[in-house]
Amino acid sequence: MGNGKGAAQSRPVSVLAARQGHRLLQLGLVLILYSSFDGFVIPHLGSQRIGLSVHTLSAFQGVLLIALGLLWSRLILSELSFRIAFWCLVYSTLAILAAYTIAAAWGVGLDTIRLMGELPHGLSRGTAGQEMAIAVLAYSSAPTGLASFVLILWGLRMESR
Repeated sequence: MGNGKGAAQSRPVSVLAARQGHRLLQLGLVLILYSSFDGFVIPHLGSQRIGLSVHTLSAFQGVLLIALGLLWSRLILSELSFRIAFWCLVYSTLAILAAYTIAAAWGVGLDTIRLMGELPHGLSRGTAGQEMAIAVLAYSSAPTGLASFVLILWGLRMESR
């Protein structure tokens, strides 16, 4: 940062980081609200057991996004890396939650969420289209989540002097 370019380049990135951090805080609170309302719906779902999983998953994700939103502006990343980390995190969070929500509503998804089929009020096997929809959402959340977490970890490195 000694060449004078660093200050000019870091300002837009810091504004972007602050804006994205704020959005993560908002999304975290939305997920906690989602968890709260999901609790009322559990008895009416196709799989009550997966409904409980949706309830706890969305609460956990909400707390995680709030924590990440609070540290977001401390990350040391380029503008492109901030954008990739943010959108991969948001996609990953919402994709896995959508997969579980759909599985809970339909009561299917045994091919993807195997363990839950063995539990009371678990899952059964759905149509090929239902199973594919759940699988695509669930499996696509993993690489995007991992990419985001790697970038976040990289962004937490100590600033070089």
